Amino acid sequence: MTRCTSCNTVILVGGVEQEGRRFCSEKCRTNSGLAQAVQQLSPEVVARAVAETAAGNCPVCAGTGPVDVFTSHRVYSALYLTTWRSQPRISCRGCATKAQLGDLVFSLFLGWWGIPWGFVMTPVQIFRNLNGLRQDPDPQRSAPQFEALVRLRLAREACAQPVRRAA
Repeated sequence: MTRCTSCNTVILVGGVEQEGRRFCSEKCRTNSGLAQAVQQLSPEVVARAVAETAAGNCPVCAGTGPVDVFTSHRVYSALYLTTWRSQPRISCRGCATKAQLGDLVFSLFLGWWGIPWGFVMTPVQIFRNLNGLRQDPDPQRSAPQFEALVRLRLAREACAQPVRRAA
């Protein structure tokens, strides 16, 4: 029985192979490469990028900071299907408020319609958004999640750059 190298899911049919490793999907193959790139980043590069990001403009609207990690929460339900997600993003307070209010309204109207999880998760996600709306950025401290998102951005940038070969 073959398992995905990245997420350990059983692969029954198909999958993606790369360098002798098997993945359940293209997404898992990409995430595996990003995970390796994240581990190879030096602490100095990460610390500098975290400081620059925290002191810089909002990556969403390009407005002035301060920026921090804000999470918006959403739930969608239809009969027996209910899906929910929490999406962290680095942004200014204004962009975070727009995302959190948007997901709150989305959940308020489209979250209740699943049995039983719609009735359970909709109040949870609405409460999380309301609680998140009260969060203020703290420029004196960067959350571990802030550093993790900056690391991921650096890894994506490193993976997107073409490999230079010595002539």
